[in-house]
Amino acid sequence: MASSEIVITPVSGKADKKAFIDIAYRLNASETNWVPPLRMEAEELITPGKNPFFDHADVQLFLARRGGAVVGRISAHIDHLAIGMDPSQGMGPGTGNWGLLEAEDEPVAQALIARAEEWLRTMGMTRVLAPLSMSIWEEPGQLVKGFDHPPTVMMGHQPKRYDDYINALGYQPAKTLNCFEVDITKQFPPLIQRIVQSGEKNAKIRIRNVDKSKFDEEAALILDILNDAWSTNWGFVPFSDAEIQYAGKKFKPIVREDLIMIAEYEGEPVAFMMTLPDLNEVIRPMGGSLFPFNWAKLLLWLRKPRVQTMRVPLMGVRKRLHSSRLASQLAFMMIETIRSNSVEFYGAKRGELGWILDDNQGMNAIAEAINSHVNKSYVIYEKAL
Repeated sequence: MASSEIVITPVSGKADKKAFIDIAYRLNASETNWVPPLRMEAEELITPGKNPFFDHADVQLFLARRGGAVVGRISAHIDHLAIGMDPSQGMGPGTGNWGLLEAEDEPVAQALIARAEEWLRTMGMTRVLAPLSMSIWEEPGQLVKGFDHPPTVMMGHQPKRYDDYINALGYQPAKTLNCFEVDITKQFPPLIQRIVQSGEKNAKIRIRNVDKSKFDEEAALILDILNDAWSTNWGFVPFSDAEIQYAGKKFKPIVREDLIMIAEYEGEPVAFMMTLPDLNEVIRPMGGSLFPFNWAKLLLWLRKPRVQTMRVPLMGVRKRLHSSRLASQLAFMMIETIRSNSVEFYGAKRGELGWILDDNQGMNAIAEAINSHVNKSYVIYEKAL
């Protein structure tokens, strides 16, 4: 066997699983703006029984070796909740995915993607939508803009060369996901301030913090609004009950009551906005490990987070209010409340909204109205199999 031959094999056993995780840290060691995930989180992501994504998905992990050395990895997966969605929303029957791509060079990437495509075909898939690592709710898309600064919590960072590799294989853009950056130390434009002030005078409107003492109840409420608000969005896949419980457990340590707002109209909860302190700021220097002393640093930070950046990963308004003036007003009121709290209590200076679909006119208009600008873009590609 020539030493230059690339061999792709399914991940099998603990040693392969460790190699699958390790390769990301090695290949990205020189990527200044890559944020090493905690290794325990990286392992949990690819472990059945820990990540509830596996409850409704078929997943196969692959490793690439050259001369016996591990030189790349990829995941191939079929989300059965996603293939049950209407094809007009991007997923639908016959659509499989790959993600978690890491490759030393282009030949390795080509071999890995070809192997993932082959596996999807053998599983009856006729189309691939990628990269997704692994669910649409985790780290979707390939970074195409914003390589010069690190991602915020729950967003990915891939080298530019990966985008070149994908394009060379005949993939076409299916959708662009944008993140918007805004200076939150500055007041919003006068028009937005007037809209907020008008809402504050309206006795029918109430903007409130979540109540962490009723965490499960509040989480269920937010997910109910989310599933309704996003139900017709491109890429939408509903959360399973297990995923709701998993997300609640995962987010609880970084949830702050004054950073997650619920908007009520005439006493009914109709909208929410979730904001998270940028956990990446504290874990970035840790290199993926909590030992020997990083666990103490993390616990100390969690008690009273101080950050430069706040991220708004999720926002939703009940579908019946979409395109209404009330929906925009509630959004601006929640944004302003969170902006003020972020600056006053957490020392934050910038906010990041996203991801937002490039053709989501309502959310793009809200982002532009508060003088934000696109700072990162990710592309999800598609290809017929």
